[in-house]
Amino acid sequence: MTRFAHSVSALRSSEIRDLMSLATAPDIISFAGGMPGNELFPLETVDKIYNSLTDKEKQVAMQYGPTSGLPSLLESLSGYLEKKGLPVKKNRLMLTTGSLQAIHILAKAFIDAGDNILVETPSFIGALSAFRSYEANMITVPLNGDGMDISQLKMRLETVQQKPKFLYYAPNFHNPAGIIYSMDVKRQMIELLRNQDIPVIEDDVYSDLYFYEEDIPKMQLLKAMDPERIDVCFTGSFSKILGPGLRLGWMLVPEHIYMKAELIKQSIDACSPSISQVIADKFIRGGYLETYTADVREEYKKRGLAMIEALEKHLPAYTSFEKPRGGFYTWIKLPEGTDSAVILRKAIEKGVVFVTGKTFDPDGVKNDYMRVSFCNTDVETINKGIPIMAEAIREVCG
Repeated sequence: MTRFAHSVSALRSSEIRDLMSLATAPDIISFAGGMPGNELFPLETVDKIYNSLTDKEKQVAMQYGPTSGLPSLLESLSGYLEKKGLPVKKNRLMLTTGSLQAIHILAKAFIDAGDNILVETPSFIGALSAFRSYEANMITVPLNGDGMDISQLKMRLETVQQKPKFLYYAPNFHNPAGIIYSMDVKRQMIELLRNQDIPVIEDDVYSDLYFYEEDIPKMQLLKAMDPERIDVCFTGSFSKILGPGLRLGWMLVPEHIYMKAELIKQSIDACSPSISQVIADKFIRGGYLETYTADVREEYKKRGLAMIEALEKHLPAYTSFEKPRGGFYTWIKLPEGTDSAVILRKAIEKGVVFVTGKTFDPDGVKNDYMRVSFCNTDVETINKGIPIMAEAIREVCG
């Protein structure tokens, strides 16, 4: 019998990945994938950028690059992050093959098999899979509408026998919960974690996709707050603000963590794609990033508001949902104890797909929620699909 590594036995297929084959069927309305709409990609700009490259730049694009990233992109991305208030000069920036690789690298840097870590419930499935692959013991902290339940976080810190290796959280337009962490919750997190020697992995890939400028002040990142005596490891991505096919993300971390992270990345893939980095660098330097994100923000806002309107009109009164103020998702709460997998089967029969709640539960149990994404469906499709999904809910829940 083939003998696999013990760590592999902890892995399970992501329901989102399993659903992607359904999502590509022409007659299925998909509220499942957390991907940009294909029709929204800046194809003309990318064509213009590539066609403007000199032969020397194309040679660089086709070649291996430094493990940390191409110097030109590190420079332009540093400027972009500094405009967002991040302390780039006090930290080290590294390009990664998507932000999920950054999470994997940090997980590998910190976790020994059996180590405790703190995670939100619900939480991003990609991060959970990464942590499982290193055999972490995930200690869950439930989310409220404004972030982690601080009383629960405090209790876990006081009662856990082995100090957690880190805390992982997603501050803005949370996947799947759709919430924005409040400044009050973030300040309380800082007070609890200060001097605890528990780093924070701050995973922020949606903050450029806000619907309302009034929300920007409360979206300030822990990394930007630069708390004393807490190592904050910030991860981000071009996937939602340029294109996920580029497979390009980054981490901004303290020097002593960066030194380990660079060695780990070197052992994984040596460097991220140079051609993606050349395109991303030109995209930033040409001023396209700001204009493109402004444009897609407006389109996602149209879709998000259409989703809110359709859900308010068609969902049964015994459900509730997070009204999105940015990002890609809304999080629907069903009557306690409902199995959303049963609803999903009904919905698929009717031609609609979404993602069940237990996908995002670190324990893989709690299933009385549904993640519904609006990013990859236009307003007309949202208005067509939500009544069908609501019908499936009523057939199961009554």
